[in-house]
Amino acid sequence: MNEISSLIFIFSAKYLPLVITGIFFVWFLTQPKSRQKEILIIACAYLPLVLLISWAASLLYYNPRPFVVGHFEPLIPHKANNGFPSHHMLLASTVAALAFMFNRRLGLVLWVLAAFAGLFRVCAGVHHMVDIAGSALISVIALVLVRLCVFRRRK
Repeated sequence: MNEISSLIFIFSAKYLPLVITGIFFVWFLTQPKSRQKEILIIACAYLPLVLLISWAASLLYYNPRPFVVGHFEPLIPHKANNGFPSHHMLLASTVAALAFMFNRRLGLVLWVLAAFAGLFRVCAGVHHMVDIAGSALISVIALVLVRLCVFRRRK
């Protein structure tokens, strides 16, 4: 791998979730106050639930990082700890799922970017695909649970 592609992989693996969050934040600021309030109410239930589920999942499933198992140097220096779930992918997919709930087009774009962020984490050697998929699944499950509670309460 040449130096430029390595830099792209490293930047994307480390910072693409922050770019996704930034895009969502800019979109959020352009929304009417009533919509912002609705997003914040959902986020106040959604974000702690994502953290709780991911914490529980990390206790239930230990997945050594690829560079530990494969005995190689990852593109990104990292501790040799549990790789499940991927916190970078968890951030990216949580923001993408929240955006998708309120704006399908933006949400789809952010999901694509989140998928790339996860793929780059795998290519950088710090996560397995199960870590990435697990993070995405956790964010979706948490949002479904929050939506069920919100819609049940509205009835």
